Amino acid sequence: MTVIKDATFSEERALYNLHDALVKNCRFEGEEDGESAMKESGKLKVEDSYFDLRYPFWHVTGASISKIEMTEHCRAALWYDKDIAISASKMHGIKALRECENVSIENTDIISPEFGWKCDKVRVTGGSIVSEYAFLLSKNLTVSNLKFQGKYSFQYVHNAKLTKCVFDTKDAFWHTKNVTVKDSVIKGEYLGWYSENLTLVRCKIIGTQPLCYCKGLRLIDCTTENCDLSFEYSHVNASIKGDVVSVKNPKSGKITADSIGKIILKDSIMKSRAKIIVRQSKKKKRGAAALRQGAKKE
Repeated sequence: MTVIKDATFSEERALYNLHDALVKNCRFEGEEDGESAMKESGKLKVEDSYFDLRYPFWHVTGASISKIEMTEHCRAALWYDKDIAISASKMHGIKALRECENVSIENTDIISPEFGWKCDKVRVTGGSIVSEYAFLLSKNLTVSNLKFQGKYSFQYVHNAKLTKCVFDTKDAFWHTKNVTVKDSVIKGEYLGWYSENLTLVRCKIIGTQPLCYCKGLRLIDCTTENCDLSFEYSHVNASIKGDVVSVKNPKSGKITADSIGKIILKDSIMKSRAKIIVRQSKKKKRGAAALRQGAKKE
């Protein structure tokens, strides 16, 4: 294995077509402002290094990247790559990941608009992402323990599992297919519109007009906050703990909640065939039973 340590590179394609190498404690910066430092490389270990130049990892197959910093100037860092592992790093350039396959990202700080477009088989564990339009048109995602912030996230995603995450977003999960979110907080307006087979399990959903125009929507033991005008024109099977502010013109299925502030079934373009059930609380049940017993005694 070639070892490259304690060096600074600023020229174009500084380590082009590098294979079977360790790059450690190096800096990619300088007046030459060179692009594509490790383009067309493979079987790399890159550790404890600093990237301030554009396009460092394009067309790379096989790389372990750890404890590195990519600055805001390090734009479009990883494109068209395969078999990449990133850990304990900072990725702060725009469009940092695109059209890559089989990528794992662990405990990494990501600030990158348009992150993760058109990727396949991406696993994200821990860390944080701040991004608009994150993971657009990607598929086969596995995400856990992630703190996420940014609008228009996970749109047009197919086949994804997300667990124990916190999402502060807007227009998330639009046009998705076969996505499951478990034990997570999803805060943001207009969640999940036009999705197909979206499943939310033990999630807290916060925000106006969630989950409209959906097909095959399932909510299992979820809670809601400030969710008004929910489920319009959706086929939905939902079991909700607690209150829903309002439900409007669901297309079909079954909605069960402890209480629903308002059920709106008017001004619809179609007849609602959904069954809506409001649970009677235990306290109310006990009160009703006591009244019945009192009536019998009289």
